[in-house]
Amino acid sequence: MATGPSVPRPGRRPLIGHGSYAEALRIGEILRKETVGGMLLVAAAAAAIIWANSPAADSYFALRDLKVGYEPWHLDLSLGAWAADGLLAVFFFLVGLELKREIVAGDLRQVSKAIVPIAAAVGGVAVPAMIYAAVNWGDGESLRGWAVPTATDIAFAVAVLAVIGSHLPTALRLFLLTLAVVDDLLAIAIIAVFYTSEINIPALLLTLVPVTVYAFLAQKYRRFFGLKPAAAWLILLPIGVVAWALLHASGIHATIAGVVLGFTIPVLRSKDSGGPAAGPGLAEIFEHRFRPVSAGFAVPVFAFFSAGVALGGFQGLASALTDPVALGIIAALVLGKPVGILTATWLMARFTRARLDPSLRWVDLAGVGLLAGIGFTVSLLIAELSFGLGEPANDHAKVAILTASLSAAVLAAVLLGARNRAYSRIEAEERADTDQDGIPDVYQQSSGS
Repeated sequence: MATGPSVPRPGRRPLIGHGSYAEALRIGEILRKETVGGMLLVAAAAAAIIWANSPAADSYFALRDLKVGYEPWHLDLSLGAWAADGLLAVFFFLVGLELKREIVAGDLRQVSKAIVPIAAAVGGVAVPAMIYAAVNWGDGESLRGWAVPTATDIAFAVAVLAVIGSHLPTALRLFLLTLAVVDDLLAIAIIAVFYTSEINIPALLLTLVPVTVYAFLAQKYRRFFGLKPAAAWLILLPIGVVAWALLHASGIHATIAGVVLGFTIPVLRSKDSGGPAAGPGLAEIFEHRFRPVSAGFAVPVFAFFSAGVALGGFQGLASALTDPVALGIIAALVLGKPVGILTATWLMARFTRARLDPSLRWVDLAGVGLLAGIGFTVSLLIAELSFGLGEPANDHAKVAILTASLSAAVLAAVLLGARNRAYSRIEAEERADTDQDGIPDVYQQSSGS
């Protein structure tokens, strides 16, 4: 596989383009926000591991397993389950919102730009799943975890990129964000299809009622009761909670409700973002309000209750890491993710009219592939769904997820850190070419072509 930049050919569109200037500014803002969220995520996971392996370990597990709720509504859940089923719904709401924004108002509304990261995400899901299955072939219990290494932790990966990639091309950052969002969508589909054992049809049908009301009010919020966008969430939030509770009672994982509700929110970019709206739309308002809740509270709390595992000293750690479940997860995340992403991208370049943007090299995509190997939040969730909370296989899977995510982060930091230093010179040249309007020429040339 070539490591140099692709030579432009007449009649071929960029495989990974710069995107619009407004999109570049938005991606940069997301990167800055996710840095703090990623740090909180790491801190929460570290606190859980330390507490779970301290003399006070029993108190950690007692807190995690403490049941709170109302049994007749199927909501008599442990605090750990509330974090996985309830708080993560906020995270998945933002995933659905982000995906819709990319499709409706982002650069992904163009099929030519969307197809490459989508193909890369599919490759990044399929290859890790096959590697895990190959390692655990013949063991039916272990094979239940085939989907654990398919997910990318968008907050963790973007946080690492924000710390080490200040000079990396915007095209690369947009590619990672889009890939991670599509990756999450695939993981959500896997959870809904493969981890739903029994469906309560009446509860599922009843879920359609609050979802329909939610969608109607979200679309008509400017006229209905004279609501302002900033106040719409006060009415929509209770309706969303009802939809979440009914979907939970139906047997489908309740986080799916977050994605569904996210897709009902209307997306309309403001004039500041290059759109027709006079001010920020409801999607922008909700993203502004709920992203801090997700990154600063929901995901760290979930990580705190999910990452805690009693290692049992060096021997326990060695035993966990030699389990085929752990070996499959580590190989799938650290090797399978970059191989799948690079292979799918190369196939698009080889068999379509697309080409790699001249500002990028294949080694840059290898770094993004390694970043995608950081499977944390959704991987921990799927591990619990696969093996059950407190089961040895689940504990071994947690150790493997943490080990693989740390390894992928370190390898990506080394590779992309070196590339970041190389790209700093390119960024200096682009600043020199910036016109008086403050927009680098590269974006004006892209939009005009």
